Amino acid sequence: MNSWPRLYAILDASLFPRVELMFDAAADLVAGGITLLQYRNKSGNATEMLEHARELKRRLGNSVKLVMNDRADLALAAGFNGVHVGQEDLSPESARKVIGGSLWLGVSTHNMEQLREADETSADYIAIGPVFPTSSKANPDPVVGLQGVRDARALTRKPLVAIGGINRVNCRSVIEAGADSVAVISDVMREPRKSAEDFLRILG
Repeated sequence: MNSWPRLYAILDASLFPRVELMFDAAADLVAGGITLLQYRNKSGNATEMLEHARELKRRLGNSVKLVMNDRADLALAAGFNGVHVGQEDLSPESARKVIGGSLWLGVSTHNMEQLREADETSADYIAIGPVFPTSSKANPDPVVGLQGVRDARALTRKPLVAIGGINRVNCRSVIEAGADSVAVISDVMREPRKSAEDFLRILG
């Protein structure tokens, strides 16, 4: 992808009481202009996750780039475009061995030391955060703030995705601080299509 999408939507399975609502939200996000979507399921088993992932792929087709959170094996099995790993997940090198050279690999970082390490790997993009206080993690890492985004920008030439507490009010400031993209969970889920349209209009 020549220009990295400004908005990186994260579809968190835990936010939906029924899986059908998650599929509907995904379709609404794509209708609203989303081109990059991560499927995240921290509590599901592999069978359930693969089933959901394959259904997302079936419904959305090639209209959006799909990234699997944590599980490189399931990203491959579901025909996704990439995998995103955290600091406690499979190492970037191990994930790359599973997915090969053609799929995207993203890595989460929470401080400049982790970001420097991620920059040395074969990661295609790097996430930094939480930028602002967030409610989507039980034990979030310390907030890095907009200065953290600026510092991260100075340390890598790879696409930089900012995450954590980002909403329609503060997203523009995050891009101005140097992020290529903002990853959003909560603020795209209330009215997915309208939220996506709002974000894309604000981000320009």
